Amino acid sequence: MTERIDGILNIDKPSGITSMEVVRRIKRASGQKRVGHGGTLDPFASGVVPICIGRATRMMEYLVDGTKEYHATVRLGVETDTYDVDGEVVEERDASGIDLEAIERALKPFVGMIEQVPPMFSALKKDGKRLYDIARAGGEVEREPRSVHVMGIEVEDWSPPDLTIEVTCGRGFYMRSLAHDLGEALGCGGHLRELTRTKNSAFHIDQALSLEEAEACFTEGTWEVVLHTPDIAVRSMPAIVVDKGVAERVRNGRPLPGALRIPFDKPGEECRVYGNDGEFLALMTFDRSAGQWQPRKVFTT
Repeated sequence: MTERIDGILNIDKPSGITSMEVVRRIKRASGQKRVGHGGTLDPFASGVVPICIGRATRMMEYLVDGTKEYHATVRLGVETDTYDVDGEVVEERDASGIDLEAIERALKPFVGMIEQVPPMFSALKKDGKRLYDIARAGGEVEREPRSVHVMGIEVEDWSPPDLTIEVTCGRGFYMRSLAHDLGEALGCGGHLRELTRTKNSAFHIDQALSLEEAEACFTEGTWEVVLHTPDIAVRSMPAIVVDKGVAERVRNGRPLPGALRIPFDKPGEECRVYGNDGEFLALMTFDRSAGQWQPRKVFTT
């Protein structure tokens, strides 16, 4: 019987494969059935893709919601149908008159809480159909803009016609749309030429394993050395430590005792719960109507 594995791998996805292919290869190498990723990357892109195994798959939503950092190269003057280097060129315009001052001025409106229209070539659905399926059939539909958070955009290099930028953003932000929209703002068009995700939540690229290294860890039986515990995905969340009696309640999916005073108790707030032996027990949510911390996800069953 295959040993059960619970944890998260920090994988540096190579360009040329999908995030789901990374999942499939780790599933084969580990012998585990429950494997998923904490945030997709386009096939042409590379960089951090957290791979969740076993009970850690229940942490995927927190990784998807986490802050991301990207290193990107935008080619100005060329527009593609997919907004990236893999697409067909639909228009070329002269970008020779674009200077760094104009670029920095054009980038400012893209920082903060902004409205962004997703690209047609995306996995979002319209009337039950994936947008990329509609696009591949030659169609196009109106897409509603979505609110996304961009914490910062820094210009790293401007070597015409290529612009290299560093972007920090939240969930649902499309780097391909940024490249396209920036090109439109500058009046010359543009597409995403290269993309590397350098951070996803708690995971950084300088600590990531190559896919081949991760597979070898399972073959050699050294996976425990590189596997992160599931709670790394929520380390920024408040935490409490409970005694043995309360820990048993938590393991059984029962709420924390009302007499247990916790300094943070805003409606909907979440906290991590640990036993006094350091075991990660659960995530709890504060239920205002009951005045109690209720179990949201228990990790000991």
